[in-house]
This record gives sequence, structure tokens and C-alpha cells, in this order.
Amino acid sequence: MSKQINVALIGNPNTGKTSVFNSLTGLNQKVGNYPGITVEKKQGVCKLPRGVKAHIIDLPGTYSLNASSLDENVVIELLLNKNDKDFPDVAVVISDVENLKRNLLLFTQIKDLEIPTILVINMADRMRYKGISLDIDHLEERLNTKVALISTRKNEGIDHLKNLITNYKDISVTPCLDTSEIDKDYFDNLRKAFPNQLVYKLWLVITQDVNFGKVDRNEIDAIANFKTKSKADLKRLQQKETIKRYQFINSVLKNGQTIDLSQAKDLRTKLDRVLTHKVWGYFIFFIILLTIFQAIYDWSSVPMDFIDSIFASLSEWVKNALPSGVFTDLLAEGIIPGLGGIVIFIPQIAFLFLFISVLEESGYMSRVVFLMDRVMRRFGLSGKSVVPLISGTACAIPAIMATRNIENWKERLITILVTPFTTCSARLPVYLIIISLVIPEGRFLGLGYQALTLMLLYLIGFGTAIISAYILNKILKIKGKTFFVIEMPNYKLPLFKNVVLTVVEKTKSFVFGAGKIILAISILLWVLASYGPGPEFNDAEAIVKKEFAAQNLSEDDLQRKVASQKLEYSFIGITGRAIEPAIRPLGYDWKIGIAIVSSFAAREVFVGTLATIYSVGSNEEETIKNRMAGEVNPILGGPLFTFASGVSLLLFYAFAMQCMSTLAIVKRETNSWKWPALQLIIMSTFAYIVALVAFQFLK
Repeated sequence: MSKQINVALIGNPNTGKTSVFNSLTGLNQKVGNYPGITVEKKQGVCKLPRGVKAHIIDLPGTYSLNASSLDENVVIELLLNKNDKDFPDVAVVISDVENLKRNLLLFTQIKDLEIPTILVINMADRMRYKGISLDIDHLEERLNTKVALISTRKNEGIDHLKNLITNYKDISVTPCLDTSEIDKDYFDNLRKAFPNQLVYKLWLVITQDVNFGKVDRNEIDAIANFKTKSKADLKRLQQKETIKRYQFINSVLKNGQTIDLSQAKDLRTKLDRVLTHKVWGYFIFFIILLTIFQAIYDWSSVPMDFIDSIFASLSEWVKNALPSGVFTDLLAEGIIPGLGGIVIFIPQIAFLFLFISVLEESGYMSRVVFLMDRVMRRFGLSGKSVVPLISGTACAIPAIMATRNIENWKERLITILVTPFTTCSARLPVYLIIISLVIPEGRFLGLGYQALTLMLLYLIGFGTAIISAYILNKILKIKGKTFFVIEMPNYKLPLFKNVVLTVVEKTKSFVFGAGKIILAISILLWVLASYGPGPEFNDAEAIVKKEFAAQNLSEDDLQRKVASQKLEYSFIGITGRAIEPAIRPLGYDWKIGIAIVSSFAAREVFVGTLATIYSVGSNEEETIKNRMAGEVNPILGGPLFTFASGVSLLLFYAFAMQCMSTLAIVKRETNSWKWPALQLIIMSTFAYIVALVAFQFLK
């Protein structure tokens, strides 16, 4: 039976920690959340020499053990709690060969916790270009550790790292330096008060808000206060600690690292001048965005059509191959279309994460965040909010998941709440068919009215998101104003393995996360549409035959009439009629009401629902349009879909929270039903009022 050890990967952001994690674990990894919080938890399994199996946890990036964010708290709380099932047998600190001095601050702090700690110096392939040389023996001696010099890009040094992890018990746990010298009397008193605890652990608990196993924090605080240490005094001691650590690091690197600046080859400064320019930076970003989203729609259309046809064929095959009955109908009309509704999004989501991953891996995304911060900050958002807002044009689900890198909770929450206003691809089927019905085909300055309307809907959505963020920033009384600090990593070619693993993990997270809810809702809608009370539903065939006896209908036409009769008097049809008085002032009838209720599962369901309601046997857009164009308003007479009702419907879908899976993701990311419930109520109310005003004004 093989032994398993816990290995924690720790490091500053942008040191290549994820690349090391991917090199060690490959596809043997999974992503989840830490219990009770929404910080991403990546863990995987690695087979080591001598039959040892390592459970590897990739901790969030942190600059030091002086926590300033949710991510950093996670790191400290794990390292302090020996009772945690993930407490590491060995810590692997990942550093970047170009920023070794800064990275060693975190390393020396972890050594003070007396955990076996390996120093990994990554990106060794860049040493020659930067004129850097290292004395590994000297570093190992002064730092009391083992050093692995690796290059994940060239897959060098990984086997050596695995051997070091296997033999972690040979690594000294002696701290690099004695930091208690910054105030000897104070730390001696702490040792006397808690003789069984590491003094540096006590120091971390005193200076910040972290959990510390069974030790009573109030008791420690009482001792600290007894020694007359105010918060200002503690802050000064932290600064003295940092200075002392850097003095030690400088003495180590004086002989352990040599940098020949004459050999350094660097285009970074020249590129930054262009890519972060106050004019050209925005222009370049805009061009990149246009290219990305054009590619997302162009590239995903073929696989999406293929998936759509596969599931339609599968549904038809099940109907023909299995005996007719409730189970066959559920399978063919509920479960298979439900699964199709999940899988059809995979190409768009995969391509979206592909492009985002490439931008992040190359180092460009940090420049975008820096560029956009000056705009977003005025509206209560972070520069990092731009990524979710842009991602929302493909799908709100991965966009909301992308808010996890926003450290400030208030800014993150605001971004989560306003992202659904951005026009996602699921709204497109609704927009396109309504626009084609109610907007004329003329042109203005060479641009078609219909194209301009579609573009305007996108701009309205983004504008509403920004204005909503500004209002929420004023309303929400959540403390935590932060200064915007972001590191500009070096430009580099994206690592293919990292990009592929990111796309696979994020797509898998969508399918198994939101997918279960979409499938459940699809089944529920099928049940509601397939059953109904009373003779109008149960005797639908007899009623239709009697009503249309004189017309001599063909069998297909008769079955479509029966299906329409059943839908009208099914549970979902009754729901549509029940809400008709509320939606009539918006220019809608009960049939549109059913489509609105159905599309709560996913916005694009609207068109398919109307196709069934209007007794259309195929999903051809032209046929649906013809039937929709011929619908008569039961109250006002004339066409149901007029300019007024069409604009009203477009605006309703632009603002309404018509997506159950998005609500589920919001619940998961906020760990509360409070925020998605408020989001649903406020967005739906706002959509209703805007649609009402639009129809009443235009009719």
C-alpha cells in the first residue's frame, strides 16, 4: 500500500506556480471551493518515486504571511492549523528567477513555522537572457533547505523536484533567522506564556485576523495588550520584521546570485509604453476584443450546430426506437434536450476561456486590468471587473466565475450583481427574431436599422451594468476600500499545457456545476408542459377533431392542433393564462407569457417555446416568423408583434434575470440565496417597468 503525503504549493502571483502544479499533476486534478468561502481550491495527485503518492494543493498566490485578502487568509490558516486534513507534510515555495529577492520574503516566513520547506526557482530557461547566474550550494547552505532549479516550459528539473518531495524528511526545519530579535523581551514573554506553541505562529495570530486551531485568540490578545502593544506598535514591529528579513536575504544573494545587466535582453519597457498608453492602449484592447468575439462566434457556430443536430437526431431516434410511453417522452423531450442545452454551450465557453487563458499566460491581461482601472474605479468597480463584464457577452456563468480574482469583496459582489446586464449569446436568438419582425430593413449611413438595433442593445446592457455598479457602490455599506496594486509580469509565450488544462477545468466546472440545474429545470418544464388538469387537456384530441371536423385536416396538421390544445391547457399553459393580466399592459398575450416562463431555464428557450405554441412542426426561423407575424392581439386587434410590443419585449429581455443557471452560479459564488433573490426581484421589476413604459409610450 503506497503512502500519501500532503504537499502545499505556495508562492507569489506570477511565479509560475500553476505551471509547476500542472507539471506535477497533469490531468489528475480537480477544482473546488474552500469550505464556506468561494476562493478557488485546486488539488491534484502526483506519483513520486518509491511508490509514494502526493496529494498536492495549489494555494492562492500571496506575497507574504501578512494577510490582506481572502486568498492570503486561506494560505495562513492552513499553515497554522495542524488539525486540517490538508496541512502540509512539506511546503514547496515557488519563486521566479527574475524576482528571487522578493519571493524569498515568503520563503523565510514559512521556514519560521518549522515546516519542511523546499525552494523551487522557476523559469531557469530565462537566466541566460537576463544575465543571471546562481550558486545553488550557497543558497541551500544559507537558507537551510534544498533548492530545485526548474523550467516548466522546457520540462527541466521536475524529476529532481519529485525526489526532493519524496525525501522531505531530510530537509532541515531550522528557521533561516531569528526574527524575535526585533523585540526580545516581548517575544520571550510570549514563549513563557505559551511554551508549547511556536512563537512565530503566535505572532501571526496577534498581528492579523486568522484562525489558529484550539488556541484562544482572546487569551493571546490579552497577553499582547498586557505588554502595552498598541496596533501602531504592532505595525511598527511588522515593518522591523520585514526589514530584518530583507537584510538577511540581501546577505544571502550577495554571493548566491550574480546579475550581469549587460546581457539582459528586454523588450518589456517598449511594449508597455504602447500597450498601456492612455490612447493607443484602449484602441489596441478594443481591436483585440473585436477579434476575440468575432472568433468566438465564427469558430463556435460549426460545433454548436453539430451538437444541436446530434441531440435532435438522438431525440428523434429515441422516439422511434423505444416503445411509446411516459419514459420515452421524458427521455426524448425532457432529458436529452436538457443535456443538449448544457453541451451546446461548451464550444463558446471553451473558446472564451482559451482566449482569456492566452491573454493571462502572455502577461497582457495584467496590462488590461491596469488600463481599465482608471475608468472602472469611478463606478465602484475594480480594473479586474473588466474581465467578467467582457466575458458576459458570451455567457454570464463563466463571467461570474471570473470575478474570483477580485480581492475586495465589495467590488467583487458588485461585479457579480451587474454582470448579467451585459448581453450574452443566449439572448441573440430572441433579439434576432424579434428585430426581424418589428424593425424595418432600411439603412442609416450605410448601416442597417436591424444591425444598429442589435448593437444598441449591447451598448444598453453594458451601460446599465456600469450605472448599476455606481448605484450599488453608493448603497452597499460594505467596508473594505482598497488601493489598486497589480504586478506587471514579464511577457512570455503561453504554455500550451497550461492553456489546455485551464480550458478543460473551467469547461468541466461549467458542465457539472450549472449543468445539473439546467437539466433539472428542463425536466421540470417538460413535466409542466406534458400534463394538465381537466377535460380540456385530457380530451384534447376529441375536442380538436370535433372543432375542426369540417376542415378535413391532414394527420400531421391534426397532431399539431392537438399538441397546441394540450400545451394551452397544460400546467405551464395555465401558468401563462394566470400571468396574462400582468403582462397584457406590456403588449403580450398568454402565449408570450408561457415563453417568458419557459425561458427562465435559459433565454434561448423563448424561440423554441413559441415554435411549439404556434403549432409549428419545424424549427425553421422563417416559418416561426411567418406564424408570429400573423398572430393577432386578442385585446387591441391587429398584429400582436408591433413596433411597440417588439421593443417592449427586447427591453424586457435586455434587463430581466431570465436565467436560472446564472442565479445558481451567483448563489454559489456568494454563498447566500440573499443576493440572487435580490438580483432576480430587482432586475425583473426594472425590466417590467421599462418594458411597460416603452409599450405604453410607443403603442
